[in-house]
Amino acid sequence: MNKLKLIGATALASSLVAVSANAGEMTITGGLEATYSTQSGTSNGVAGSHGKGLGTEKGFTTHGSGELDNGWTFAGYHAINDGLSTTSAGLSLTMGSMGTMKMNTVAGIAGAYDGQTPTAWEEIDDGGASSLSANLVGTKIDGGNNIQWHSPAYEIGGMSANLAVEYTPNMGDAAVHNGNVVASQTTGSAWGAGLTVSGGGLKVGIYGMDGSDDANTGTSDPFEGVWYANYTMGPVSFGYSQSYFDDGSQAAAEAASATKAVKTASGLFETTQMSIAFAVNDNFSISIADAEDEYDAQSNVMGGTEVADVTMDMTSIQAAYSMGAMSIKAYRTKSDNVGYRTNGGSITTTEVALGLSF
Repeated sequence: MNKLKLIGATALASSLVAVSANAGEMTITGGLEATYSTQSGTSNGVAGSHGKGLGTEKGFTTHGSGELDNGWTFAGYHAINDGLSTTSAGLSLTMGSMGTMKMNTVAGIAGAYDGQTPTAWEEIDDGGASSLSANLVGTKIDGGNNIQWHSPAYEIGGMSANLAVEYTPNMGDAAVHNGNVVASQTTGSAWGAGLTVSGGGLKVGIYGMDGSDDANTGTSDPFEGVWYANYTMGPVSFGYSQSYFDDGSQAAAEAASATKAVKTASGLFETTQMSIAFAVNDNFSISIADAEDEYDAQSNVMGGTEVADVTMDMTSIQAAYSMGAMSIKAYRTKSDNVGYRTNGGSITTTEVALGLSF
């Protein structure tokens, strides 16, 4: 019996030697940012939604990487925010022509597809009164741990194509630590897939997410998707994107004048985004972007009482200037029909930021 154990241990040791890692390396990157922000307007029909304030943000990310004897490479990262909490983390193994396997925490592949129209600084809704539904596509997979596969680049007719697939056994649940399981068995699973094709100044991406029933959140068969097309010609970039967000919520339809929260309200959300960005020179760029996010309660299905659709609109003007490790950025964003309310009013936010990176 002992001999069998020894033979097994020797075989395992030999296999590990065959894929042993060379010395890896660790690095730390981060940034510091100071902001001055103002807000004005009438939100949800209430006058005097005004304010101003100073703020700071600090964060850093640790990176590790290395190479195995067979040529495969591995990498990992851990991003920390102001409160010393994990914003995202992950590890990956790149296997040459077989692509890359990843396991991530709070970072699915949808982030490479939503909000991808070109801007000088932030996504359109980063200065908006609330997040656009387009920016929440895929968050059921982002919410916890997920596993991903990313293909190598394929050359097709002079274009480069990349495919990515992701899966989570517990959509929207908090990430669990090594060796732990999620206690609830009623949380549904979800999968997502994305395809990106680029070449000749054109870049097109499409992503879709499909989930099973989730008794914890009262959702049934959620489906979310987004596509975008960006074209760059010299210093000018144009972008267009559409998204569809059905979280499968079983809540009752809400009145047109009621505030709706994406991921809680029943019905559908559909977003259209357009933007133009101009690189004045290597250091200075400007952009203008517009987004229309329509809420459809789907209340007339099966003879129900119809609830009027409401569109929340956002317009953002941005500018950014960089000088080495320092950057100065600004935006002015106006949101109308705040909260997807017919009487939601409008909010205008202006922010100026000084950033330092290391």
